[in-house]
Amino acid sequence: MADVLAVDEAGNRLTAFYPAAEVARFDDGPMPLALVAVWRGDELLLVFNRRRRCWELPGGMIDPGETPRMAAVRELWEEAGLSIADPVFAGHARFLLGPERRVEYAALYTTRTSVDPDFTPNEEISAICWWDGIRPLADPVQPLDACLGELTRTKRP
Repeated sequence: MADVLAVDEAGNRLTAFYPAAEVARFDDGPMPLALVAVWRGDELLLVFNRRRRCWELPGGMIDPGETPRMAAVRELWEEAGLSIADPVFAGHARFLLGPERRVEYAALYTTRTSVDPDFTPNEEISAICWWDGIRPLADPVQPLDACLGELTRTKRP
């Protein structure tokens, strides 16, 4: 995999995006994450992660007993206060993470909304915003997540 779709300041890499079947197994790494790209018109929902100090897609770890879809729905509610029952599966993202370059995958979902989330800051997420992909934000946008959001632009329901 010589191609790299995006790299962040820590050197983490988004190396591939597979718009394949929702249920998939990968031989070279686990799939511990689920992410959601939420669109309102031409703007993408981002959450501000307090620890990482950047804007990113809502999402996170898949808990034991959860499907990636269940995790995406839960994380979207926990991080952004937005309840979406059935997001559309967009694909799987392949990452090379950390100095050891471990392979991990994330299931990526997408949806559209016209409502404003019922957001309340919490210990993980301090703010949310709708971003057009062009307008500079006061804090950095996670480039891997920005790339994934852009990949869902044409797959929006």
